[in-house]
Amino acid sequence: MGNISNDSLPEDCASRQWLSSGESPAISSVMFSAGVLGNLIALALLARSWRGDAGRSAGRGNSVSLFHVLVTELVFTDLLGTCLISPVVLASYARNQTLVALAPESRVCTYFAFAMTFFGLATMLMLFAMALERYLSIGHPYFYQRRVTHWSGLAVLPTVYVVSLLVCSLPLLNYGQYVQYCPGTWCFIKHGQTTYLQLYATLLLLLIIAVLACNFSVILNLIRMHRRSRRSRCGPSLGSSPDAPGTRRRGERVSMAEETDHLILLAIMTITFAVCSLPFTKK
Repeated sequence: MGNISNDSLPEDCASRQWLSSGESPAISSVMFSAGVLGNLIALALLARSWRGDAGRSAGRGNSVSLFHVLVTELVFTDLLGTCLISPVVLASYARNQTLVALAPESRVCTYFAFAMTFFGLATMLMLFAMALERYLSIGHPYFYQRRVTHWSGLAVLPTVYVVSLLVCSLPLLNYGQYVQYCPGTWCFIKHGQTTYLQLYATLLLLLIIAVLACNFSVILNLIRMHRRSRRSRCGPSLGSSPDAPGTRRRGERVSMAEETDHLILLAIMTITFAVCSLPFTKK
């Protein structure tokens, strides 16, 4: 079990047993409900998209896009994290007890801190996988078509979970410390100059930088695609032949529009999760 420490914490937050008067579960309840409902709606929309992709590709022998597989895995991961973490906070409010008081030997606090670190890291790894997929799809299409399949996306989720489990299990082996923070409804890695906190924070920061670098590369490639499309409009048209420039231009415009939609979705997810993760990168 991870060590629970109360060093250098104001108001004895690490050892507090009862919640302060006036603490309300309203915000936590709203966030939990919104998280579950939003993820369920996202999964329903993705299921429709999967069926649409399967129907459109039935005659072409293509499979569901890898990007949709990765998005589905990210939404599933976020939903799982919400369902495993938020009820602990609500239970703390319901019993008016802090996490260290809910179970002997601070087991609930250890569980909460482990879940927070695990799903925080897993989410950023999933975002990196999505950004890398877009980077390869746009920047290296030949390699992408030859080497990357939707089966690769199915392997991403267990790989991300194994890596996150290995990294986040270190405090359970006494390499790092968990601690309770005010108002007593959440626990995380102990702040200070600890090696494990530096490792975790650095890993998150590197993942955020890598995701931003991949997205920036995709933007540059989309700009190049747009410029090529504009230049090709001035070329001669050869009618409606399948190999005609006009047909290729239409296909390129459709592809660029689809890639832009993917990039916008990825950018929104990246900004959202990066804003939530950046405070944890402070060592």
